[in-house]
Amino acid sequence: MSAKIRKPTFADRIIDFNHHLNFDGDLPHGIRIMNPYQESETAVQVSDQFYRKYYNDHGKRHLILGINPGRFGSGVTGISFTDPKRLMEYCGIPFNGKLTHEPSSEFIYEMITAYGGPELFYDKFYISSVCPLGFTIAGDSGKEKNYNYYDNKELLAAAYPFIVKEMEKQIKLGFETDIVYCFGQGKNEQFLRKLNAEKKFFRRIIALPHPRYIMQYKSKMKSTFVDEYLKAFNEIA
Repeated sequence: MSAKIRKPTFADRIIDFNHHLNFDGDLPHGIRIMNPYQESETAVQVSDQFYRKYYNDHGKRHLILGINPGRFGSGVTGISFTDPKRLMEYCGIPFNGKLTHEPSSEFIYEMITAYGGPELFYDKFYISSVCPLGFTIAGDSGKEKNYNYYDNKELLAAAYPFIVKEMEKQIKLGFETDIVYCFGQGKNEQFLRKLNAEKKFFRRIIALPHPRYIMQYKSKMKSTFVDEYLKAFNEIA
């Protein structure tokens, strides 16, 4: 009698997706791809721990899409909108490296706490990005800074096939497609709506103000935006 084959969990599928992320297109001069799963053993280790902690099951989730990873959050941890400080404080996962701070991560975990905590939130949702790998560009001082996939027409053209291919792969991980959430009500929403009109990935898109915008321009109204997020996420209840 043959041994029963174990069905891959959601965590198994996410981790496999992350480990195989690879951008092989030609980028415009001065723009660099940022792939923590190839650049940082620490990011690989802590992200694997995170997904095995919160996604080691066979349930389905709703997808939340940011823009693309940033240097101080998922560029360091490999986990969307999760910087090392939030990883340790809220998720209880040790991080042996530079304790970077990302304002977007601060807002997200305040919202997750209001939702009921990481266990409840991640049981229903998975946060990723329209472009699952990030980009950097050298600033005037020569120091790298974050760059968005839509900030440059040449970059968008170079990233477009990668975005479409990886979106198709992510959906196949087991996400519900009746509703997708979009962080950003400007260019990220515009691009996602145009892409979705062409590819029919999702039935409905709910766009929310980007956490970075909230923290940079509306921080005194954080509680109002937390309420807006919770109301939107209750659409799937």
